[in-house]
This record gives sequence, structure tokens and C-alpha cells, in this order.
Amino acid sequence: MKTILTFVAAITLIFSFGIAGAAETLNGAGASFPYPVYSAWGYKYNKATGIRLNYQSIGSGGGVRQIVNRTVDFGASDAPLKPEKLKKENLMQFPAVIGGVVPVVNIPGIKAGELKLDSEAICKIFLGDITYWNDREIKELNPSVSLKHKKITVVHRSDGSGTTAIFTTYLSGVCPEWKEKVGAGKAVKWPVGIGGKGNEGVANYVKRVKHSIGYVEFAYAKQNKLAYTLLKNPSGNFVEPSFESFQDAAASGDFEPKKNFYLWLTNAPGKNAWPISGATFILLAKEKKEVNPKVVKFFDWAFSNGDDTAKSLVYIPLPEPLKDKIRKYWKAQGIY
Repeated sequence: MKTILTFVAAITLIFSFGIAGAAETLNGAGASFPYPVYSAWGYKYNKATGIRLNYQSIGSGGGVRQIVNRTVDFGASDAPLKPEKLKKENLMQFPAVIGGVVPVVNIPGIKAGELKLDSEAICKIFLGDITYWNDREIKELNPSVSLKHKKITVVHRSDGSGTTAIFTTYLSGVCPEWKEKVGAGKAVKWPVGIGGKGNEGVANYVKRVKHSIGYVEFAYAKQNKLAYTLLKNPSGNFVEPSFESFQDAAASGDFEPKKNFYLWLTNAPGKNAWPISGATFILLAKEKKEVNPKVVKFFDWAFSNGDDTAKSLVYIPLPEPLKDKIRKYWKAQGIY
């Protein structure tokens, strides 16, 4: 894991600034959630084909804007666009990989997986109703953990974010008060906290600020050695974020081409399912008849050759039947 993440960091400059003399480049922008795996895939694809991937991790909101404005070859969003939005903007959509959003904390003495939270506690923390780590509700969930009377600093995204969309969709599904007061979306009016740009920004804030809590895609938690929490899922079990718990959530998904694969995976019913799981999606402009086949060729290559890389970064590769559905979808659009 450490080797792969170091490798991803080392090639960031390649994908941000380019390589002199490169024959061809695919330009994409959007979600920071899948950036580690897209970068790793892009590096290997470049070595195999000579074609570069220039993917800018600017957040899902930015990715949607750029593909709507036709300034990139593809956009990327962790929040799937509804069929009516796709129709309005003349876009197509398909999932690329599945992962998990995890709460991360910086509490001196607390290691990864030691702190338990349930939906009620995490909702109250992000609403600002629970303000200290030794609050009765948190202590009842963690009787053997030493929690001091330290004020909680909430860290959230400041940009339009699919990671935020997944996280707030989860909160809206488990917490009526959150749904009524804040709601779900790529950008919401946060009741409390400080904002960081991208998964990178949130991870850096949590790493620096003691007694803080934030939410990031799991690869960022691992890369930054952040302490993630356990979460109580809808089946009543405290589960750890892991390949297996993300896979259990993914197994519940029924992605349909007729709906342009629109689907959320939060609060999945699996016994050991991670409750804040989600797919990340690729957006293409339908009229880009020359560019889209090249983008599709890259993701088709990744579907055939990139599963081990995805797994090493704790992403869930799409099941083969879903990959076949996507290929048929591409074929129906005349780009495969």
C-alpha cells in the first residue's frame, strides 16, 4: 500500500504538467475521490500505449462544470447525475470504480479503528450538537477508550465535492434532522467547522489540527496515516473500512444502463457493509464523436488490466457483469 501511494504521489507532476513530446493526451477533471487510482492507471496506460492521462483533481462540482462547458474530454463525479440532468446537458455517464468515504480523527492516543461512532453521534457532531470528545453519547459507545474534555474541530470540504455528496447522502438517510436542516449535495451549508479543498485539503487539516474530525476517501486516510473510525451500519454491526466491507456494500448495487447507471450505495443492507460507500462516475459529452472512443478505450483497458492496482489502493473494481453492461452501453452510444 505504501509503495503504491508513494508511486502515485511521485507521478503527480507527470499528470499535472505533462511530458514534453507526448504524442497524445486525454484531458479529464473532477472528483478527488478516485484520483489515486486514475493516476496509477494513467501511468501504466502511458507506458503501454504512449497516450497520456492529464487528470486534474478539482472536485466533482468542477468536473461537472468542465464537461458541461466542454473544456475537457471527460468529467468525473462521485455524485451521479440524474437522467434528466444528463439529457439537458447532452451527457452520458458510467461508473468506473467503487470506494468508501471514512470519518478520520486526530485525537492524541487514539489509533485507527479504536473509536466507534454510530449514525446518531456522527450526525450530532457535524450538526454541532456534540462539541466535546467526552460527550456522554460518545463515551457510551467507547467505554474502554480514554476520551478527554477537548473541543471537537469539524473539518469539511470547501469545494463542490462528490465525496461530500456521498457523505451528506449518508447523513440524510440516517438523520432526519440533518436532512431537514442541511440536506445532501456536492456543496451544503455546513452548520459548523472549517473547510479544506479536496480530499487532500481535508486530510491535511485533520493531520495538523488536534481533536479534529473530517471525512475523506479511504486511500487518503491510508496515505496520510490518519486514524479512521469504526461505524455502526444499518445491520447494527460496527464495521471497519476495508476492501471487504466496501465489497459487501457494492454487492447490493443494481446499476442500470437505462438509468445511465444512476445509483447511490450509502447505507447498503449487507451485514458487514461499510455504510458510506459509493461509486465514482465518468461523464462524456455525446457529441464528441472523435474524442469519446479514445476515453472509452482507456477505461476499457483499465477494466481489463487495472483491477489489481485498484485493489492495492483499496478500491473495489467493478464486477465483470457490470463491466459488460458498460461495454454494451458504450456500444449503444456508438463509441465502442
